[in-house]
Amino acid sequence: MPKLSVIVPVYNTEKYLSKCLDSLKDLKETEIVIVNDGSTDGSENVINEYIKDKSNVVYFKKENTGVADTRNFGIEHATGDYTLFVDSDDYIEHDLYDTLCKYMEENIDVIKFKLKRVNEKGETIKKVEGAVFDKKTGEEAFAELYPTDVLLDSPCVYLFKREYIKQNQFKFDTSLCYHEDFGLIPLIVANAGSVVSVDYYGYNYVQSTNSITRNEDYIKTLRKMDDALKAYDNMVNSLEKYSISTRAKDNLKIYYTNAIIIKLKELKPEDQDIYISKIKQRKMIQNIKVRNVKQLVKRVLLTVNIKTYLKKR
Repeated sequence: MPKLSVIVPVYNTEKYLSKCLDSLKDLKETEIVIVNDGSTDGSENVINEYIKDKSNVVYFKKENTGVADTRNFGIEHATGDYTLFVDSDDYIEHDLYDTLCKYMEENIDVIKFKLKRVNEKGETIKKVEGAVFDKKTGEEAFAELYPTDVLLDSPCVYLFKREYIKQNQFKFDTSLCYHEDFGLIPLIVANAGSVVSVDYYGYNYVQSTNSITRNEDYIKTLRKMDDALKAYDNMVNSLEKYSISTRAKDNLKIYYTNAIIIKLKELKPEDQDIYISKIKQRKMIQNIKVRNVKQLVKRVLLTVNIKTYLKKR
């Protein structure tokens, strides 16, 4: 059985796919699970060329169902002790396995590492910082990560123990067109028996000005807001089935509430009013716990006027 399964969902990334797949070639004790989600460009040609004479690659082609379902499909067909998600227009560092192997040997449930934003030439645009710590419980890890780590909900900066994922039946929500990671990854982290966060930049996120999958439009922004609220609702409704403390549940609610309020800044004023109403309907401001003076001020500002709070950020 391989130690690591790398799951690569592919959808119309012909231009970047070779670099992505080439970055996986030096991984030891690894199977590569490529799932072509109904690509209509030349991605399949790139894949077929890559898999020649490679015994550690498993290739699946299916109808287009979106990234959430494609990741779930990859998990179902993976056989490694751990899983890693790599988006097909990104790439990883060649020493990722060697760097993180010792944590897999320790049977850590969730192994977090770091990400660089790079341009198409591979030049670093930004190293994304985040908390670094040795083994903690999931509750302890989430409490340290959620206030500052902007990539807490990205599935691509983690190795997940497959047995842990399987036992808890964690799946990406296929009803969400966007934010399927926002809806799942925080729950995976908070519920884990053990988590480490490593000061290692192993993932390269390619920022491209002409990447179809990463261009934004305002209609998409509104849909993302709707999906973020749906992810929040799903999280609240699922909390009782998890054996975590009240404080951990409160931290999850704080995290989701903060993220959604911040997303209001992306909206036009008239749409902000609509979504502020939806936030108030859910009584989300009550999630902001008053644990210190700063949080007290925040709670008061949000209660009085959310738009005023956003202007002060």
